[in-house]
Amino acid sequence: MTEAILLVGGQGTRLRPVTVNTPKPMVPAAGVPFLAHQIARAAAAGVTHIVMATCYLAEVFEPYFGDGSDFGVSLEYVVEDEPLGTGGAIRNAARRLTGGPDTSILVFNGDILTGLDIAGLVDAHREADADVTLHLVRVEDPRAFGLVPTDPDGRVLAFTEKPETPEEIVTDQINAGCYVFRRSVIDTIPDDRAVSVERETFPGLLTSGAKLHGVTEDTYWLDLGKPESFVQASADLVRGIVSSPAVPGPRGESLVLPGAQVADGAKLSGGTVVGAGARVASGAIVHGSILMDGAVIGSDTHVSASLIGAGASVGTRTVLDGAVVGDGAVVGADNELRAGARVWCEAELPSASVRFSSDR
Repeated sequence: MTEAILLVGGQGTRLRPVTVNTPKPMVPAAGVPFLAHQIARAAAAGVTHIVMATCYLAEVFEPYFGDGSDFGVSLEYVVEDEPLGTGGAIRNAARRLTGGPDTSILVFNGDILTGLDIAGLVDAHREADADVTLHLVRVEDPRAFGLVPTDPDGRVLAFTEKPETPEEIVTDQINAGCYVFRRSVIDTIPDDRAVSVERETFPGLLTSGAKLHGVTEDTYWLDLGKPESFVQASADLVRGIVSSPAVPGPRGESLVLPGAQVADGAKLSGGTVVGAGARVASGAIVHGSILMDGAVIGSDTHVSASLIGAGASVGTRTVLDGAVVGDGAVVGADNELRAGARVWCEAELPSASVRFSSDR
């Protein structure tokens, strides 16, 4: 049996502002809440027991995921009264683990989509007899991430959180947000305060002489910290660029869920998802986007790399590129929203009121 801790920060909920007292359901990626992909991938790698550690909007998760039996795992929940940081969250969740001090514990973040070979990471941890093993990826610009240089055998040499000077950029390897801990190491994390595993736990272990091992795997990796990344992740899952057993349909250029209506003459591409009850009119072109349940897209409308909320409507001849339209919002005809535009839930944008292109 392999146990795991899933660190959750409200993924999917932050994309849609809450306008009523009841929390909104989670935003789907490739037809299901994003965490469903995380849990399904872990289960496929042999994980049988997951502790979900959450603080922000925790009440939206358990009604959907239940005890985990639909995913083939045993799922428990630990809710923080106050934010504990990554290290504190791991220590807090460990109370629900059942393995002994030498057990290998997988820890992964709920806001990262990766094609990582999870079982291979656990095997590498055991073969190296490491205290902690980190998944590392190489990026072209590492300045926004924690740098993790290693020696030729994979032993971690240092940690540099978000380098501020060129001299600090000593590697293009970054912490990819997935780890395997020896259980006894988790038990050394303080349990009475907030702790950052990146800034405190890992550097402290390195100083104390613990063996930290890095596995650099050049695979798909995407941080979902921005709405545009979330939309891209959904599209990549639909197209099969990164695999997930939780995608509710065949891989392809679009995923049309039951109850959706796509008119003849409408074009769907780029991993677009059309939610249940959504309608896409003739002449509409939708590329690499998420249309949530009940959304309506008018005729001759162009939508790309955008998220359209539940029950929202977009009028004819409107252009959306990299936009987020909140639940129940109305975007009138002949508008143009680009470059990260956001329309609040239930807002109404009159026809022909916004344009982003120049006069030339």
